[in-house]
Amino acid sequence: MNLPNSITMSRIASVPLLIWVLSPAFPFTGHGASGLLGGEQEIIASIIFILASITDGLDGYLARRRGQITTMGMLLDPLADKLMVTAAYIILVAYNPRIVAPWIAVVVIGREFLVSGLRSIAAAEGFTIEASEIGKLKTVIQIVSVVAAILAHRWDYWNWGGFIIAVHFIAVTSIYWMTIVSIISAVDYFVGFWKKIDHASGARRSFVLSRKQKSSTPAEHPSHIS
Repeated sequence: MNLPNSITMSRIASVPLLIWVLSPAFPFTGHGASGLLGGEQEIIASIIFILASITDGLDGYLARRRGQITTMGMLLDPLADKLMVTAAYIILVAYNPRIVAPWIAVVVIGREFLVSGLRSIAAAEGFTIEASEIGKLKTVIQIVSVVAAILAHRWDYWNWGGFIIAVHFIAVTSIYWMTIVSIISAVDYFVGFWKKIDHASGARRSFVLSRKQKSSTPAEHPSHIS
């Protein structure tokens, strides 16, 4: 297994690790004083998710740079992405329900399945749907929202030397922004898919009609002068 695929596998391995860290069975459940003390569970979970998110772009970059794009990598990379996002929001529904409502998780996960389905159909039809700028923005907001929602489980705000960070406000804002951008991104993917599939269908119809016209034209035979 090459380096990019190994990095992708590490992202998949981070999913059960994240679930364990955010479970009641985790040793550092954080029943300590306010502030950063006693928040080991949230801090460790946030670090795991951030590192896993970094590997999302790193494995693809290394695969292209090193010329190690493989069939396994093409299968594992989107699988790792979907597992990480799905697991994170399902966990957050139970871990911090005041921030992540069940319907938000349904919208986010449904969007991931929709895009995966469209990409599969596009691949079967012989074309690809490139990631749009909206999709990239969604990914960034998604990372911020998950980390903020994890941290907001313990802190409403941080006070670092008089500098106030409104953790709860950031979590709520980013979660709803992420939901809105996810919906817009899904519509954008669908519109792009529809245009390409419609163009591909039109090209096939033109090809079939041209073949029929050629086959219906009588063959020309040279005349013979006796």
